Amino acid sequence: MTTDGGGAARHRRARLLWLPAVQTLLMVLVGVWVTRVAAGHGPLALEDRLSEDVVTRRNPVGNAVTEGLSLLASTEGIIGVTLMCLAALLALPPGPRWVEAVFLGTSVAVQSAVFLVVTFFVERPRPDVVQLDGAPPTSSFPSGHVGASVALYGGLAVLVLTRTRGRLRYLTAGLLLLVPFAVGVSRVYRGMHHPSDVLGGLLNGALTLLVVGSVVLAGRSAAEGRTPQAAPGGGSALPAGPGRSGPAAERRRGGRVVVVRHPLGCRDALAAEVRALLDRHGFTVQRWTSTTVERPGGRLAEECAAGDVDLVVACGGDGTVRACADVVAGSGIPLALVPCGTGNLLARNLDLPSDPVAALDAALAGGDVPIDAGRVEGDGLAPTRFTVMAGAGFDAAMVRDASPVLKTHLGWAAYALSAVRHLRDPHMRLTLRLDGGRRIRRRARMVVVGNVGALQAGLELLPRARPDSGRLEVVLFDPRGAAGWLAAAAHLAARLVRRPAADPAPDGAAVSVAAGSLEYFSATRIEVRFARAQVREVDGDTVGDGVRLTVDTEPGALLLRLPRVPGGAVRAADTVPSARSTHSAPVAQL
Repeated sequence: MTTDGGGAARHRRARLLWLPAVQTLLMVLVGVWVTRVAAGHGPLALEDRLSEDVVTRRNPVGNAVTEGLSLLASTEGIIGVTLMCLAALLALPPGPRWVEAVFLGTSVAVQSAVFLVVTFFVERPRPDVVQLDGAPPTSSFPSGHVGASVALYGGLAVLVLTRTRGRLRYLTAGLLLLVPFAVGVSRVYRGMHHPSDVLGGLLNGALTLLVVGSVVLAGRSAAEGRTPQAAPGGGSALPAGPGRSGPAAERRRGGRVVVVRHPLGCRDALAAEVRALLDRHGFTVQRWTSTTVERPGGRLAEECAAGDVDLVVACGGDGTVRACADVVAGSGIPLALVPCGTGNLLARNLDLPSDPVAALDAALAGGDVPIDAGRVEGDGLAPTRFTVMAGAGFDAAMVRDASPVLKTHLGWAAYALSAVRHLRDPHMRLTLRLDGGRRIRRRARMVVVGNVGALQAGLELLPRARPDSGRLEVVLFDPRGAAGWLAAAAHLAARLVRRPAADPAPDGAAVSVAAGSLEYFSATRIEVRFARAQVREVDGDTVGDGVRLTVDTEPGALLLRLPRVPGGAVRAADTVPSARSTHSAPVAQL
């Protein structure tokens, strides 16, 4: 099977070399025909007159609209939109879509390469009219703007049609396909291309999608482009012991299960799959309860109080998991995750499969591992547990103001859009007290206390955090001005690229970040007081404004059912990517 797979891969790579070569030859031949054979004959004889007529019809509105379209399809615009689309394909739930990302990125790159080669062999002057844009030193045939917009927006339309379902996909694809034609009209209007150049750009872009799609997308399902859904491998395993299931201490499969379902995250189709999967694993007695705004855990507390519960399954995001953890922590009842929310940060930090059904399937075949829970309270905030992070300031405001509609359609990217609105929010003045020690006075944009450390796309906000360490990590984020935001973002992005295997700094060390700061602390009890009321959040849910947060850790309080690693051992919490071997530094500043 390995040989067959390798041969297929080599065959695809070979096709990706010779098919674009054939496309390039065809485009050169078309260009030669347009410039040397058909020029001055038939419809092409009217192109100059059409360009001159368009100039007489220009107006301020048309100038503004076509300028925007030209910028959208410019080199900078295409690169920017492509990078954002690739980031979304790789970072948005349910997980990285590598096949789709390769298709889109390769289409844009191949189109550009073919365009450059064709303009080298085909020399055609631009229309002899007043041009509204600066003319690059390339042939007018084919239109690079149009070809690039076909590769990008046409590629997105292909992905919408082949990788999504629903009534709106045809409308969405149609709107995306209109972009290249609108760009083509704008290029003629602005005097940058003849109509035949635009048609050449459309042909080049369409051929690119056909070529790259036949190599990358043909015969592959959407699921093949995501992260492999087998149980995560690598790392160490926890030995069998009290509250744990190892190879020598098997838990009884099946039993009675309570499923807590978030109705928006866990739609009917997914709920049916979860129901069937639980039944196959022997959980034939299932009690389902739905979350509401007033009761984020549904009737879980009543079900657990009634007894006879062997497993709780949380179908939703971090908010649903938090509500379930608040009930089952300390009870000995294991919790399994079906990550189908906006962030799913606990599942990501535990390296669970990104597909909800695959994550549950792997966990049900695994065993139980204890992890820590955080416990937070404050003025106007009743004591509640959390599994990921709690905080105040910038991050809480971002969570509070994220559009529910955008969260439904864009996932965690909706938070990024909300964050832009709060970049200029004022600093907070606060005091920090760790494990009953002296009060530390600081000024910050946000404070975050974490049980785990990685955000979406593996970005490590709290690089020391481990879910089984018995401690909590704290970060104070205080960028100053635009330079500070850029410096802090660059520092976090650099950690994502470098993936250091040790703590970010030795015990007590301090490393400066220009025009801003990220300051880290570690403790089992954290007390934060603000000079004035600040918006607060717990595991992605805002909990109202207040001037106080007190956070304690409950070591090993939550029992999670996790997958097994190859060899049969239970996946351990300390094998997740954010885990670190050294964990004793009281303070580290970056």
